Amino acid sequence: MARRKKKGRTGLVLKLLLLLAVVGAGGWLYLQHEQRGWRPDEATYPDQGALVGERDGAVDFEVLKGLGANFVYLEASRGARGKDANFSRNLAAAREAGLQVGAVHLFDPCETADGQSANYVTIVPRDADLLPAAIRLTRTTDECFERVSDAAVQSELLTLVNQVEAHTESPVVLAPNETFEDRYRPARRLERALWLDGDQTEPDYGGRPWTVWTANSAYASEAAQEPLRWLVVRP
Repeated sequence: MARRKKKGRTGLVLKLLLLLAVVGAGGWLYLQHEQRGWRPDEATYPDQGALVGERDGAVDFEVLKGLGANFVYLEASRGARGKDANFSRNLAAAREAGLQVGAVHLFDPCETADGQSANYVTIVPRDADLLPAAIRLTRTTDECFERVSDAAVQSELLTLVNQVEAHTESPVVLAPNETFEDRYRPARRLERALWLDGDQTEPDYGGRPWTVWTANSAYASEAAQEPLRWLVVRP
């Protein structure tokens, strides 16, 4: 009789554990779904948009605008040779949809500024209607074939900033991720507007207020098959 009671209690415990696991998994899936569709309140942040690049595939900019976006940043160039294959097409389509547009260059710390700025200016037109150019800072010299000092990275970045600004005739926006900022301190060395990352949490790693915030790095919407990076601008 005692054995039957013990088996009954064991079975009950297992059922409770299974139920808790199912409830926990359901809660996790719900949170994931909520996060994928989350973006900041438009009453607090009226200027919202997205970062779009080749990796995002085809994007319907009319739908994006209908969702509440009023601007997009488009990935344009990478280092000294890489170009986004969809940039020109995305630029025309975004403008056709009535969105403001800016261009993004991905800085490569393994290459000199001259080659990178030349790459940028061959794909991004000199156009006063474009938003300020953004320089995305995510790669470190850990990926370089040859050793590059931190001082060299900071020097080449400053040169690139000056060269891009000479082309656009307006100050650039610096967009370091937290790793790049911790190592090279661009936000503390260069007085330019900041674009910082922080899923659902306002970032503070730049040491001063951000101008653009990547509020959701995987925003799911009807505008694209792949999740987009959702942005807001400080009011």
